[in-house]
Amino acid sequence: MTELPAQPVVHEVNTRVWLRETGLRTGRPAGLADVPKDVWDEITPSGIDAVWLMGVWERSPQGRAIALENPALRDAFAAAVPDIGEEDIAGSPYCIRRYEVDAALGGAAGLAAARAELDRRGVGLLLDHVPNHVAPDSPWVTAHPEYFVRGDAEDARRDPAGFIDTGSAVLARGRDPFFPPWPDVVQLNAFAPALRRATEEVLEGIGEVCDGVRCDMAMLMMNDVFARTWGERAGPRPQEDFWPEVVTAVRRRHPHMVFAAEAYWDLEWDLQQQGFDFCYDKRLYDRVLNESVESVRGHLRADEQYQRGLVRFLENHDEPRAARTLTPAKERAAAALIATLPGATLWHEGQFTGRHVHLPVFLDRRPDEPPDPSLRAFHERLLSAVRRSGMRTGRWQLLDCDGWPDNESGRDLIASCWSGEAGRFLTVVNLSDHRAQARIRLPWGELGDGVWELAGLLDAERYERPGGELTTSGLYVDLPPWGTHVLSVVAAGGPRT
Repeated sequence: MTELPAQPVVHEVNTRVWLRETGLRTGRPAGLADVPKDVWDEITPSGIDAVWLMGVWERSPQGRAIALENPALRDAFAAAVPDIGEEDIAGSPYCIRRYEVDAALGGAAGLAAARAELDRRGVGLLLDHVPNHVAPDSPWVTAHPEYFVRGDAEDARRDPAGFIDTGSAVLARGRDPFFPPWPDVVQLNAFAPALRRATEEVLEGIGEVCDGVRCDMAMLMMNDVFARTWGERAGPRPQEDFWPEVVTAVRRRHPHMVFAAEAYWDLEWDLQQQGFDFCYDKRLYDRVLNESVESVRGHLRADEQYQRGLVRFLENHDEPRAARTLTPAKERAAAALIATLPGATLWHEGQFTGRHVHLPVFLDRRPDEPPDPSLRAFHERLLSAVRRSGMRTGRWQLLDCDGWPDNESGRDLIASCWSGEAGRFLTVVNLSDHRAQARIRLPWGELGDGVWELAGLLDAERYERPGGELTTSGLYVDLPPWGTHVLSVVAAGGPRT
C-alpha cells in the first residue's frame, strides 16, 4: 500500500479509453497487466501522487442496453465521436453490476499488476465507489430488496420512469432531488441498516485493492438530503448519519484508506465532519471560470484547515475540457493557482495535452486530437516544481494585493505564500486579461534587513530585494494578462530551491 501525502496530486484516467489506445500503440489488446512501463510513466509524471483509474468495475449489460435505447444519450455520443458504433459504447461506469474488476480490463489480476506498477513509482491508486445506486441487474436487486427504496404496484403503474418492477419487488430508480430519475439504476436506501452493513463490506473489499476511493455523489446519502429526497419512503431516520457509521467501520480495517467525496450544494464542510478526507471544490471551479477575481479571493479566505480538505480542479469527467472553456493563457494561470493552493488537486488525463472533446463516460473510444506539447511541458514543469520545492508541506496564507488611488488593477491579482521547513514561497497570479500591478507585503518579519532573492520555480526569473521592503511597503508586482509568479524566497547568495 502506498500511503498518500496529506495533500495528494491525483491524475484521473478513463481506464477503458486509455487501455484501448494503449492496445492500438502496442498492436495487441491491452488489459491492465499488459500496459508497457513507458505508458505507466506517461500517466505518472513527476508531481503525481495517485492515479484514479476511473471505471474499473463490472458494468451492467442491462444498463448498457438502456443507454443504447436513449435518443438523448445517443445524440451526445455522436456529438463527441461522430463515427461512434455500438461496439464503442461500454455502458456507464456508474451503473455498476458488481464490485469486481471487469474481465475486459484483466480482472483482479490485472488490477493487482497495475497497483504494483504504481507502487513501484511511489504512486497510489484510487478507485470508484457509488453509494447511491446499483445497476438493475445487480445481484443485490433480487437477493436483497431490503437494501433499496421500495414502492408498490401502483407506483410502478403510475410512474414507470421512477419505479421498476423486478418481478419480486417494486424498487425506486436512482435519483438526486433536483433531476428526474436515472433510467439505468436502482436506488439504495441510506436509512436501511442492512444496506449500511453491506456498504461497509463493499468498501472493506475495495480497500484491499487500492489506497482510496472517490465516492460518487456522496452528499445524496447524508441523512438530511436523503430524507428530503425520499420522505416517508426511506423509512425511520437513523440517529447516526450514513457516512460516519460507514467510514468509521471501514477505517477499523483500513486506517489509512483515503475517502474523497464528489460533493455539491455547499456540503463540503459537513462531509469533512462526517469522515471524508477530501471533498470536491466545485465552488472554486465555478468562480475561476465564470465569476470575478474578488469572488475567488473571497473563497480562498476560508480557514486553511478546511481548504486542506478540498479537491481543486479545472476539469474532470463530469466537466467540459479546460482547453474548451479557458483560453490557453488563462488555463496556465488557473493551473498555477490551484497547483499552489492547499488541498488535493485533481488533473484529468488529456488535460495536460489540451484535449477539447468532453467524452461521455459511456464510451470507450474518443476522437483523435493533436496534442499540445507546450501545454504538456508546462503542466509537467509546474507539478514537478511544486513537488520538488516541498512548499505544500508548510503553512499557507492568502496575501493582500494593495493598489494605490489611481491604480486598482491589483484587485485582479491573487497572491499567497507557503512557509515551513522546505522554505518560503510566493505565488502571484493575474486572473485578468489586462496588466495588473500591486504591492504585496510578505508576512515574514524575520526577513529583517537582509537581502533576499526571489527565484522563479517555473522560469529563470531572479529578483533581489531588501527584507525591509518586502515586509513593509511590500514587493512591487507587475504582471501581464494571465501572468504568474511562482517564487522561492531565499537569502541572496544562499542555496536555491
